[in-house]
Amino acid sequence: MTAFFTAAAAFLFLTMIAGLWRVFQGPDPGDRLMAVQLFGTTAAAIMLLLAENDEGAGLRFLALVFAALAVVVVVAYVRLAWPEDSVEEEGP
Repeated sequence: MTAFFTAAAAFLFLTMIAGLWRVFQGPDPGDRLMAVQLFGTTAAAIMLLLAENDEGAGLRFLALVFAALAVVVVVAYVRLAWPEDSVEEEGP
């Protein structure tokens, strides 16, 4: 089972590299935002696979930190990319 977890972590790392292309080439900010979210969730998945492989509780905690940071990064990006005055509110 160790080889399976290592291979799955390597495959997920390759998807992160493919997502890096989208961060630099994304046609609009929404695509770049989704690529950044991909990094956070994929990093958490890789850490969980490696934690299961090595039976380490520290990597599970690190996966939780990566998942939480991914949410913070997305919120910060949205706040910077789309200012409040550019959003139109719909009336009732």
